[in-house]
Amino acid sequence: MPILTKRLDKAPLGIYVHVPFCRSKCQYCDFYSLTTRESSVLDSYQDAVCAHIREAGALAPGYKVDTIYFGGGTPSFFGADGMATILTTTRRNFDVDNNAEITFEANPDSISDKLLRRLRSEGFNRISMGIQCDDDEILKKLGRPHTYAQAQAAYHRIRKAGFRNISVDLMYGLPGQTMDMWKRDVEEMLSLHVPHLSAYSLQWEEGTPLYLMLERGEVEEASDELSRGMYEYFVKATSMHSMEHYEVSNYAMPGMRARHNSGYWRDEPYVGLGPGAHSYDGVNVRSSNPSDLQKYIMSGGMPEREVEILDEDALYEEKVLKGLRTVGGLDLSALAPKYREYALKMAEPHIRNGRMVQCDGVLRLTEDGIFVSNDIMSDMML
Repeated sequence: MPILTKRLDKAPLGIYVHVPFCRSKCQYCDFYSLTTRESSVLDSYQDAVCAHIREAGALAPGYKVDTIYFGGGTPSFFGADGMATILTTTRRNFDVDNNAEITFEANPDSISDKLLRRLRSEGFNRISMGIQCDDDEILKKLGRPHTYAQAQAAYHRIRKAGFRNISVDLMYGLPGQTMDMWKRDVEEMLSLHVPHLSAYSLQWEEGTPLYLMLERGEVEEASDELSRGMYEYFVKATSMHSMEHYEVSNYAMPGMRARHNSGYWRDEPYVGLGPGAHSYDGVNVRSSNPSDLQKYIMSGGMPEREVEILDEDALYEEKVLKGLRTVGGLDLSALAPKYREYALKMAEPHIRNGRMVQCDGVLRLTEDGIFVSNDIMSDMML
C-alpha cells in the first residue's frame, strides 16, 4: 500500500530516519534501539534504508521535502559515513528543497570535530543534542553515556564547526534532582545562548529499568510540587531570555522553532524510514514499520507495514492532540459541528479554572494548562 496516498501539488513533506543504534541503553528509554557496533549489521541496515528510500521516493511525486530528521537511537553513534550515504540517497529519490532543515540527534560522547565537519559539508544544518542534566551521578543512574564536561565540550565543538541551529534536551523531575540543580542547568544553557531548548518531565515507562528500580524502592519519584516548580521556573527563565514557549516541551528564540516537529503538529505528511518508524499521508492514513531490525533488513527495507485508516472520530482526536500542543491551539472552525460542540463542552471546566482560553474561535492551553496537558487532552477525547 502506498505510503503517500494522495498526490498534492508540491506539498511540504517531512522525512524521518530512525537510526536504532546506541552505545548504551538509557534506563528510562522505551524507544526501539539496539546496542551493537557490528559493522555487518550497520551496513545491512544502511542498505535496507536506502532501498526503502527508493521505494518511498517513487510514491511521492509532487511532494517537496522541507525537513529531514535523523533520530534514534543515536545517529551520531551510527557515524557520519552512514548518515551521509542515506542523505545522498534521499536527495536522489526525493525533491528536497535547497533550504530544507536537516537535523541529526547526537549524544555528547559521540560528537567529534571530524563527524561535525563531514556532516556539515554534506548539508546537515541542525543538531539536537541530549544533555539532560549537569550532575554526573544522576547521568550515571540514568544510564547516560556521557559526563557533563563532555556535554559542555561537545556544545563548543558544535559552535566551532559552524552549526548555529542547535537544540538541547533537558529533563526535570529526575531521581535525586533538586531545584537548585535544575536552576543551575537552566542558567547554564541560557548563558550559552542555546537557540532551542526542549524540557521534558521524566516519564516513568513501565518495563524500563528505571521503572523497575522505582518498584524496588531504589529510586524515588519527584513530587508533583517539585516538578511543577521546576516547570514554572523554566517557563519564567526562558521568557526572560526572549524564548517563545511554542509547544508543550519546546522553547525557541525568534525564528528558531523546530520546523520538522512543527510539521507533525500542523498535520503535514511525513515518511518514516527504518524499523519502528511511522508515516502519515496528511489526510487519513498512517502506517508503521515493525520494530524489528532483522525483519526490516531481511525485507530489504520493505516489510509488511501496519496500516491504519483514521475515521472521523480518530481525526478529531488527532486535531485535539496536535492543536493543543502548540501556541496555535485548536482551531474550532476546522471541526465539524458535532465535534466543535463536544470540544467546547469538554473544554468548559478547564476554561473556568484558567487552564484553557477561547479566543477568536481557537482553544489554547494556558501555562497552567500546559503542565497538565495530558490530563486535559484526555478529557477532550471521545
